[in-house]
Amino acid sequence: MRILLFGSPGVGKGTQAKILSSKLNIPHISTGDILRQAVKDQTKLGMKAQAMMNVGELVPDDVMIGIIKYTLSQLKCSNGFILDGFPRTTVQAEELDKLIEELTLSNVVVVAITAAKEEIIKRLTNRLDCKVCKSIFSKDELENVTSCPKCGAESSFFQREDDTEEVIKKRINVFIENTKPVLDYYKGKREVIFIDGNDSVENVNEKILAELKIHSK
Repeated sequence: MRILLFGSPGVGKGTQAKILSSKLNIPHISTGDILRQAVKDQTKLGMKAQAMMNVGELVPDDVMIGIIKYTLSQLKCSNGFILDGFPRTTVQAEELDKLIEELTLSNVVVVAITAAKEEIIKRLTNRLDCKVCKSIFSKDELENVTSCPKCGAESSFFQREDDTEEVIKKRINVFIENTKPVLDYYKGKREVIFIDGNDSVENVNEKILAELKIHSK
């Protein structure tokens, strides 16, 4: 199964991608991760992307689609994958469709996790990161806790600059303006599964797996 995973910041997309990757035994392809890896490996496309980022410019669509093509062509993706963070625009969706056709990939499903704006703001403003291991926790989890539950680092918690309410609202608006039209593009072209993310991590995951089972028949 090949999953294109959508969801606004704070909806739990990354968490669900990791769980699905483990349960379905297919790789979680985060575009941010593969971009950083391409830069680290100093591939031709990675060096081109690095040059753009060094001057503060966005990585062009043709470079990103090239990096994604390289990744999806690898053996680890032969039985499926979860693509997280791409496409973000209808132009990227069109290019990805061309790539899917070129690689003759089948059983491609779009999974869109949704949540109320107020819930997303509540979630993101309530989370803290560990400076050492980068794990994310809710403030409730860290009540009366002075060391990181994962790595044991003392007093290492901080709130990301982009997790303030003002910035979160802007991030959600950017998602709505740029990425929501991608879902409209896919309607009628591919299977689109909408999942209500206003629930526990476990329940949301069960909903996704149940829908995937139905759509894979």
